[in-house]
Amino acid sequence: MSQPLKDKVALVAGATRGAGRGIAVELGTAGATVYVTGRSTRARRSEYNRPETIEDTADLVTEAGGHGVAVPTDHLDPAQVRVLVDRIADEQGRLDVLVNDLWGGEKLFAWDSPVWEHDLDKGLRLLRLGVETHAITSHHALPLLLRHPGGLVVEMTDGTAEYNGANYRNSFFYDLAKTSVLRMAFSLAHELGPRGATAVALTPGWLRSEMMLDAFEVREDNWRDALERVPHFAISETPRYVGRAVAALAADPDVARWNGQSLSSGQLAPVYGFTDLDGSRPDAWRYLVEVQDAGKPADTTGYR
Repeated sequence: MSQPLKDKVALVAGATRGAGRGIAVELGTAGATVYVTGRSTRARRSEYNRPETIEDTADLVTEAGGHGVAVPTDHLDPAQVRVLVDRIADEQGRLDVLVNDLWGGEKLFAWDSPVWEHDLDKGLRLLRLGVETHAITSHHALPLLLRHPGGLVVEMTDGTAEYNGANYRNSFFYDLAKTSVLRMAFSLAHELGPRGATAVALTPGWLRSEMMLDAFEVREDNWRDALERVPHFAISETPRYVGRAVAALAADPDVARWNGQSLSSGQLAPVYGFTDLDGSRPDAWRYLVEVQDAGKPADTTGYR
């Protein structure tokens, strides 16, 4: 198997589960050394109180053909992030890919709750976890990434700039967090581009994360059982799909062509020739506009 990232070093910040785990594993499949961080470890769970751990993610990276390194890190603590980056510098001398997949807000926002009714402490905590962590991590990691030309920063969010620019996303705090990350990628592109690196924003589609599968009371092997209750879930994708998008970007010698852009897994799949694990190419954001938001019955024909 070709491993185009065999000599590359990546940091996936927020790799415990979901998209972060899928990205880390696909970077490992491409041969990269991947540092995976988060707050959920085998010794201690975060407030999510879920079973996934960064050690499990690191093992999956290694099993996929890369080298996974788990480093427990609270990315709201600048000192911990500085120690993390110093460790990568000491052990590897370089950082080629930074994926800011830090989030942690699933339990903090209330759907369609106006700002004056929303729990303020939870809303502000969401902004700290979903925005401030990205800024802290970039501040400390980018000097190392810039040591060698060709570095890539991927700011993970929910929604494309086009979609989020025209649609209210769940709540004031959720909307602000996801739009802020899109703007971070735009700003980083202006700062990194002249220095030989690339920054993009990237969104998966409707993600079959561990938490989403649990919410629908299904597993990955029987996820279609949820379609009777939520028919549009038919357009959903595995976390590995967006992982393959990141791996493709990281291996592209002409990745600078995307600098500053807002991208999606479904958009990049035909460009780079990758598929989801089942061989399909779900294009969730096009489907969302043309089918779901348009009030049409669920039908993924032509969208995956």
